[in-house]
Amino acid sequence: MQQERLVAEVNAFMNQQERRILAQDIDKQDANMAVSDSRFGMNPQTHRRSFVRSIAGGTLATMAAGATADVDPRKVLLYESTRKEFREAIESGALKAVIVPTGSTEQHNEHLAMINDTASVTLVAQKAALLLYPKVMVATPVPVGISPHWMERKGTLTLKKETFLAVVFEICESLQAHGVKNILILNGHGGNVAPLRESAPKFASKLGIRIETNSYWDAYTPEIVKKYMASGKAPGHAAEFETSFAMAAFPERIHWEGVDYDKIKSRLNIKDPQSAIQEEEFAREAKLATAAKGEAMIEISVQWTAGRLRQLCDA
Repeated sequence: MQQERLVAEVNAFMNQQERRILAQDIDKQDANMAVSDSRFGMNPQTHRRSFVRSIAGGTLATMAAGATADVDPRKVLLYESTRKEFREAIESGALKAVIVPTGSTEQHNEHLAMINDTASVTLVAQKAALLLYPKVMVATPVPVGISPHWMERKGTLTLKKETFLAVVFEICESLQAHGVKNILILNGHGGNVAPLRESAPKFASKLGIRIETNSYWDAYTPEIVKKYMASGKAPGHAAEFETSFAMAAFPERIHWEGVDYDKIKSRLNIKDPQSAIQEEEFAREAKLATAAKGEAMIEISVQWTAGRLRQLCDA
């Protein structure tokens, strides 16, 4: 029932006039974004639009019952708050829940920054918290996750499952000690999904508070993915979805320059043949990305996450 209500909320949001306008805009922008880069089929300057600038007067800026537009985005970040601000939020009863974002620092093919998962989930968490201000804050994200499957690719950092879960638990334990009663562990990395789902109920039982977990892409029904992703896939890995998200949210973290996958793939020394094939597939699908698609998917995830938080606070 909980999932059905969230799907209904997302569908209602998508049916608003803003959603129809955005869908039309995506079609127009996609038609206009045919300028090709010689290697990746994209013009970096054409696509590197600022997500914050593009939504400044749009849907997300006005959906918090008049609150979001007037609130400094840093106000919902625990790590940007003073102890006085956090203490007063708890003691006044205004703060109802805290989001703990979990991500990774791992390879994202040749063009995306390794912090991509952490940056993406933190953005969704922050924007969802802003919609519910002052009821929700965002804790410091966990920037390294469970990524042994990517250790063949240089730069990836990984934690053992037990280490990762211990860090997440002790963050929740710290929040509980300060009086937080509701925690949403919002995940942004595939390798963390199963361990968090298994462990969140145990964390809640041990600490005596409500702790739940979701990945931010849980917002995407098959219908949503089909509508916005030409590849028919989300989240994937450094492919159409994640590249679109980055184009919309933090284009400065995309580096197409000098990327020629055909020339470098022999130097990657990927031992697993299936993994090597998959990497080429991701590289091809990244060519389908646009900032407009990323904006649409971010908005849907933010709305869905805000709905989950309302349920958590009201339960």
